[in-house]
Amino acid sequence: MSIQNQLNTIKSALPQQVTLVAVSKTKPVSDILEAYNAGQRIFGENKIQEMAEKHEQLPKDIEWHMIGHVQRNKVKYMASFVNLIHGVDNEKLLVEINKQALKHKRIINCLLQIKIADEDSKFGMSEHEATTLLQSEVFASLKNINIVGLMGMATFTDNESQIKAEFTQLKTIFNTISALKETTEDFKIISMGMSGDYELAIACGSTMVRIGSSIFGARNY
Repeated sequence: MSIQNQLNTIKSALPQQVTLVAVSKTKPVSDILEAYNAGQRIFGENKIQEMAEKHEQLPKDIEWHMIGHVQRNKVKYMASFVNLIHGVDNEKLLVEINKQALKHKRIINCLLQIKIADEDSKFGMSEHEATTLLQSEVFASLKNINIVGLMGMATFTDNESQIKAEFTQLKTIFNTISALKETTEDFKIISMGMSGDYELAIACGSTMVRIGSSIFGARNY
């Protein structure tokens, strides 16, 4: 199947309230253009420099999402154009994003990454850390970032009940945090679910899914 066909198949099956991020990491510009020409406008990358290079070469109405782990020293390379940063997992990173956004006179939308998986390799904050951050004086001083929701990655396992429990946990944490006075009406994104588990994620309350291999085929490493 072509990229266009795979994309259309997935989009037609997604509920209206769920946003599709087409994960284009490691994929050439030509593949992204094929998806773009089929109507897709939101693309996710996990390496900042690769995303910046693609941004240079592609139409400017594309929304770029940074979905990988973010190193503070590289925020400056995407601050002028990134639409949403999914993986904010600590205060220092948020401070840096705010600093770079200010330089470009922008407000950058961010998701707090919550650790729901039981794997050590996954990044993220605990519910307590996220709540503490949002209620801190440091956070109150950051005027060039906007926290619009949460992101989480389930454990890499075939155990569906475990994955479901982790997704449900993220939804519960989202509900708790969205009740805080520190969150705005923009706080409505729950980014969870990838090619292998997005249907389960949607059933558990996801509003944004990150799908790559089901659209573009296997990754090129």
